[in-house]
Amino acid sequence: MTTRMAMYIDESKCTACRGCQVACKQWNELEGWDYSHTVNRGSYENPFQLTPQTWTRIKFTEVDDGPMGHVQWLFLKEGCMHCGDPVCVKVCPTSALKKHEMGIVTFEKELCNGCGYCSQFCPFGIPKMEVVNQVTGDALSSKCVFCQDRTTNGLLPACVKTCPAKALDWGAWDDMVSKAQARVGELEAKGYSNAQVYGDTQIGGLGRIYVLANKPELYGLPANPQYPVLATLWQDIVQPLGGLAIAGTAVALGVNWLIARRKIHVEEEG
Repeated sequence: MTTRMAMYIDESKCTACRGCQVACKQWNELEGWDYSHTVNRGSYENPFQLTPQTWTRIKFTEVDDGPMGHVQWLFLKEGCMHCGDPVCVKVCPTSALKKHEMGIVTFEKELCNGCGYCSQFCPFGIPKMEVVNQVTGDALSSKCVFCQDRTTNGLLPACVKTCPAKALDWGAWDDMVSKAQARVGELEAKGYSNAQVYGDTQIGGLGRIYVLANKPELYGLPANPQYPVLATLWQDIVQPLGGLAIAGTAVALGVNWLIARRKIHVEEEG
């Protein structure tokens, strides 16, 4: 039986050097973001969000830490969560997204039809749509794949290998959860009363096991992410009916709504 793997991310050790971002781009041969989008938005974040060419990034959050005006910087390594029960896999009509036996949510771009369901149903809003035809607006999905060409061959993800702060690790899911729990105990002993593990219970257990020094909401993470009910209805009812050409009007309306949402999402990325 293949062991489920996970990435350990200790945000209390992250220095926001963004070496992980560079390593990700280098290994996956991702292009730089269009310079027309590089503007000062009053933050050290660069880029300001995940993009089709940026699969991981460090998110900066400035928190007022008490009445004395002390500021606490919270850093979050964003990227695909590789959920234990991935909604993106469930709604993908072409099987471009698959759940690997190691727990990785893999992606095969050549199978993607650009429907955008993954980007709309993801509880964390991770997949981004890359426009491949400026005339028609056709787009393909894009996201972190845990360096599937490395990890499925026994190698570390590029970001883990390069992290100078040793804030990242890769190993068996159970081991990474245990490591995170032990680290939270250390932080609590140092006075971090809100320190906690994030990812051990959410959405079937995430492939990213975070050590947070503060509440998830302060990092921009949902405290209790939910599996979208509409995703189940779409996969189990609407799509099968569409395949049988039953309830055509309802199916068409559903498809039009999803296409419209995907186009809106693409415009938001642009």
